[in-house]
Amino acid sequence: MKIVRGTEEATKILCHDRGLKLNQLPPHIQAKTAEVFGENLTPAQVVELILERVQQQGDTALRDLTRKLDGTDLGDIEVPPSAIADAYGNVPDELVDALRLAANRIREFHEASRIRSWTDYAQGYGELINPVQRVGAYVPGGTAKYPSTVLMTAIPARVAGVSEVIVCTPSPESRRPAASVLVASDIAGVDRVFCVGGAQAIAAMAYGTETIPRVDTICGPGNIFVTLAKKQLYGEVGIDGLYGPTETVVLADDTANPTLCAADLLAQAEHDALAMPVLITTSASLAEAVEKEAGIRLERLERASIAKAAMDQQGCIAIVDDLDDALELANRFAPEHLCLMVKEPWDYVGRVRNAGAVFLGEYSHEVLGDYVAGPSHVMPTGGTARFTSGLGVHSFVKISPMVALDNSTSRDLSKAASLIARAEGLTAHAEAAEVRHELI
Repeated sequence: MKIVRGTEEATKILCHDRGLKLNQLPPHIQAKTAEVFGENLTPAQVVELILERVQQQGDTALRDLTRKLDGTDLGDIEVPPSAIADAYGNVPDELVDALRLAANRIREFHEASRIRSWTDYAQGYGELINPVQRVGAYVPGGTAKYPSTVLMTAIPARVAGVSEVIVCTPSPESRRPAASVLVASDIAGVDRVFCVGGAQAIAAMAYGTETIPRVDTICGPGNIFVTLAKKQLYGEVGIDGLYGPTETVVLADDTANPTLCAADLLAQAEHDALAMPVLITTSASLAEAVEKEAGIRLERLERASIAKAAMDQQGCIAIVDDLDDALELANRFAPEHLCLMVKEPWDYVGRVRNAGAVFLGEYSHEVLGDYVAGPSHVMPTGGTARFTSGLGVHSFVKISPMVALDNSTSRDLSKAASLIARAEGLTAHAEAAEVRHELI
């Protein structure tokens, strides 16, 4: 991990060119897309072609693109209900119990955060809260399988009142998603599961095909092509957000346990070679201890090569003068996850302005947020926590303001409305207000 000292230098390293970075591909992916499409294209151009093909050719395009891009021949695009029921036989009982525990906490959290309709009869206004009818959840399935993402996307949608939830997930090694993903789909109340991934899955959910129904909102994380597809389809369909590689900032003082800090940074790093594990600390001795501990623990990880790439390329330890500087740096960085590993974390939580999720203390660790704490783990990345929130029930509802004035209030307001309308040169507006004023 890079070690930098001082807020100014740390800001240069962490915040320069901060963003989702949706314009670059690794060389082997660039070569693959050139082979499939016959020319060198930018990621956005690749996605544009994929969207066009799926819109025009439906299931035929899904099969062709999946074969060429993923090397998989699709059998049945939809997983039959019997296969979902049979999946329980291939998942250990203790894992099923863990998924149910997680599902219960996720459901309870989102029930508590539901947005409800309201009316102020005296003022004559309010808001109607209505869920969208059909949601499509994208669940990644490349280098790992993610039953947790099924729970973290489908359950908030269900709590919001969505009538139908479908899941699209790639199945690169077989013609079916992992059994744990199917079990999670059943536990979360998913209606239908489809064995399609990538930008073509996003296109299918946005446009609809012969097999996959058109949805109102698409949610969930994915790779650069998935994210670009969501970006290009915004306005055609509802989009929960755009998500890049995962990231965690551990903000620690000299009371923090270096073993726990190192463990949490590695947990983030093993997600993806592009993941960003960051330690911001006031203690040089802690920084040294964390770096040493991370090196020791790294060697025994199953995904050591991925974690090492993330730690070496994006990993950073920033040593700053005090917690004021640490918090200011964290707010500028606006991380997906911010872990306050300080002596009195509650003293500092009120000063957090930009973070997807905040974890207070060494035992409220981010891994619990990934799986069982309650909030969805689909969170803003790439600095977008400056202006957006993570996935929740609000991602699946529409808010319609409601006006219901009594005659007296209408008369009082109509004069002001007509004056403003005439000032804008909109005489029909003014007369529509004035005629009611005369009739009341």
